[in-house]
This record gives sequence, C-alpha cells and structure tokens, in this order.
Amino acid sequence: MKLENIGAKMHYNLTVGKLVEAALKKEDAALTDLGALNINTGKYTGRSPGDRFIVDDPSIHDKVDWGKGNVPISPEKFEKLYNKMLGYIKGKELFIFDGFVGADKNYRMPIRVINEYASQNLFAQNLFIKPKAEELEGFEPEYTIYAAPGCLADAAADGVNSEAFIILNFARKIILIGGSKYCGEIKKSIFTVMNFILPQKGVMPMHCSANIGKNDDVALFFGLSGTGKTTLSADKGRRLIGDDEHGWTDNGVFNFEGGCYAKCIRLSKENEPQIWNAIRFGTILENVVLDQETGVPDYDSEKYTENTRAGYPVTYIDGAVEEGAGGNPSTIVFLTADATGVLPPISKLTKEQAMYHFMSGYTSKLAGTERGIIEPTATFSTCFGAPFMPMKPQVYAELLGKKIDENNSGVFLVNTGWAGGSYGVGKRMKLSYTRAMVNAAISGKLDNADYDTDPIFGLAVPTECPGVPSEVLKPVNVWQDKSEYEKTAVKLARDFNANFQRFKGVSEDIVKAGPIVK
Repeated sequence: MKLENIGAKMHYNLTVGKLVEAALKKEDAALTDLGALNINTGKYTGRSPGDRFIVDDPSIHDKVDWGKGNVPISPEKFEKLYNKMLGYIKGKELFIFDGFVGADKNYRMPIRVINEYASQNLFAQNLFIKPKAEELEGFEPEYTIYAAPGCLADAAADGVNSEAFIILNFARKIILIGGSKYCGEIKKSIFTVMNFILPQKGVMPMHCSANIGKNDDVALFFGLSGTGKTTLSADKGRRLIGDDEHGWTDNGVFNFEGGCYAKCIRLSKENEPQIWNAIRFGTILENVVLDQETGVPDYDSEKYTENTRAGYPVTYIDGAVEEGAGGNPSTIVFLTADATGVLPPISKLTKEQAMYHFMSGYTSKLAGTERGIIEPTATFSTCFGAPFMPMKPQVYAELLGKKIDENNSGVFLVNTGWAGGSYGVGKRMKLSYTRAMVNAAISGKLDNADYDTDPIFGLAVPTECPGVPSEVLKPVNVWQDKSEYEKTAVKLARDFNANFQRFKGVSEDIVKAGPIVK
C-alpha cells in the first residue's frame, strides 16, 4: 500500500528538535539535565526473540537456516498481520524516516522506517544513515519497516506467540514490529536483513564494533550484548568506525549504521568517557531512572531493567570516522563474558580456533538483554549473533576463514567476564586490565610474547602482558579452590564440545581446534 492511501498525518525526516518536541507532548517522555530524551518502553525492555518470525516464502526457503532462532511463519499469516498493521496506523499521525543502511555505497540499502512514536523515529534517525537533501529526490526504499507498538496481535488467531510480533519478509521486503516499544527491535531487524543479503554478494556481515588507529590499523570487536563491544571500541586513543554492525569487503570494513546503541547501566565518566559525553540533546535513553526534580540520570538504578540504553549518532563520539569505513582489519577480538570464570582473560587463536570459537559464539547472556534473563546465563550464539544470522553458520565461518587468510589478521579471545570463581563467587574482570590486554593485542605487543598452552581449552595464553599482573593471565591462579576450578573448566569444555556436535560437515581441523577433554 502506498503511504498516501493510509490517510494519516505524515511527518518525513523531521528535525531532532521537532521529534523531541512531539515525544514530550504525546509520549511518557522526559528530558535529562543535559537534554537527552528519556523514554520508558514498558514491559518490553529488551528484545523478544520468542516473538520473531521469518516468512517462509519459496523464493528464500532453501537459503534460511530454519530452527529455534529462525522460526517460519506462513505468507498467509503475514498478510493477515500486515493488514492488521495497516488498519491500525490508518488515520494516525506517523513519523517517517527515509535513509540508508551501509556506509559503503556499493552495498548500502535504502530503507523507510514508519513509526507510531516520535521517540522511535528519533532512534531511527540516530542509528541509521541520514541522507543528504539530494538523495531524497525520488527516494525509493528497498525495505520498509512498520513499527507500531500499539498494534497488538491476537496470539491464537494470528498464529504467533503473544501480543508482540516481529516479522521479517525477505520476499516482500517488509518488516512488521508490533506490541513492543523496545527500539532495539528496529535496529536488529535491519541487521538481520543485511546478514541475509550480503553473503550472497561475497561480503561478510559481522556483529562487531570497529575502530582505527593512528597508523590506519583497523581492529574488530565481536561479541554479544553486554560483553563490552561498545565500551572497548570507544577508545580515546583510536577512532570509532562503528559500534555494532559491519560488513567486510575485499577493500575493508564499513559500518551498517550511523549511530551507537550503548548499554548504560552503571555508566561512569571515569570508565566510559566517550559514551558519557555522548548523552546529550539528540540522544535517546531507554528506561533510565531520572531524578524528578533535576533530571539527572541514575545510571546505577535497575528499577526498570538492567538493559538501560542510549542511542546517539556516531558523530557524538569524539574523533569518530564520519565516513564509517576503514581498511582490512589487522586484529580481530572475540569478546566473551564467561560467567564460569575459567576462560583465560586473553588468548591468541589459530585460524582454525578462530573459526571454532566464531561458530561456537560462547558467552553468558547478561541480565536484561532479553526478556526473562535475570542473571548471567551460559549460551552458545553462533557468530556471536545467532538471533540475527538467518543463513547456515558455515556460510559465515567460511567467509571469516577466507578473510583471515587473505589479510593475515591476528585473532584473540578476550574474557570480559568473571575471575577467581564463577558468578556469585568471583568478581568481574577489571575493565582497566581488559583495556590493557586489548591494547597490547592491537599494538602488536603480544606478537612476540611467550605463551603457555591451556591444558583444557588448548588456547595460547601469554605469560606476561603490559599493565596486567601476570597471575591474572592464568585463571587457575586466582581461584582459591583449585579442584573446583578444574571441575568447572572440564564442564565448560564438555559443553563446548557438545554444542559443536550440532554442526555437520565441518572440517576435522576445525573440530580438533576445540577444548580437549580426556
């Protein structure tokens, strides 16, 4: 349906000021002391993966890795919900963003985001790439996203699981988001589309942050939400290319987005100055508690959720790479927040180990990133982003292996999780230590270091690292109960191996790159 037939009052690409004004007038929104817009997303304070579906159309059926993460829904049920969405927004005031995903013009995609809420349209403006005036002339979107939190499904009648629904139709190039006001559903839906399109063009899509140093050396940071991608890539000594989503072509990496979506629970100016300074007028906050008199945010409060968020343009980060692109990466960092506390804080991987750990995607989901997660929960998320990877894992892993070979990229596994014991006994790894290890890896200081091989996980662990006490580098050293450490490590190793058995047709070299359990 063409927009002019909806019969609503439509605002195209409004200025930030006008969107903030509309949100304050019509939504339960407030300004912080520095002018950021704070909203409450209700009961949906994180993604709702159980409510996401992909339309099973014959044209794409054989390309999708159907299963728990990619749940099919029929074209007929999609049409019913699509018509329900159109009926719901008809006659309403709508906010529309026309822009792009992908900084590389050879691969960027024009999108249209249609919002019921001005605050969500501000989010879209911040997170996607704003067009120039001349690019709006004759603009035709390739994909259209309808986001109307007030449009609720009837689970039984509509063939979904709840009142919320996130439905991706690759054949029709339409995304429907109803029931949830959580802004991350918009961003992650488009990310999933890019992950489906780009491998078919020989480009590797990645759930990672990227930055670049003074010598034009590019580093990538893979990891699920809460592992530290945003924090570690926002380094005052390096320029940020992008916060969360990138593509890797033969010529280098490019950002999918035009902004950042950072967790801000326990945010401090001392530990994360770039994120702290980015929260100002134009930024949108989700579910942050504000002082009612002063508007000062309480970043330590979990009143609504652990998953408090800030969405802002990448230009709000000092020195960010405005063109959103860089050369081929010299260093790749896999981030995991290991709640068991047995993985080394840093280890160097062979190409085969890199492919193994990329396919495994081990981490512990942290509280609040998804509905129902209230404490760290161990998970294996393929490619460090399984919910957004619609194709078979081998497709992405083979692209990674090819890129590592072609560019001789160094790969490191960094544990930003617990040390000295599992969650509840040990403590979270100090951010200062993690920064020192990451900086040593990127700068090449670990290239000629001495390494010991972890007897269980088979990982090469440096014996020394600048800025880090040597005893911290071997997890067993900081556990008081050594027998409990070994018991926990063996269990995690077996979990790795059990998880990897689900991958069929993987080369023996990659299988052998996993943990060794006698």
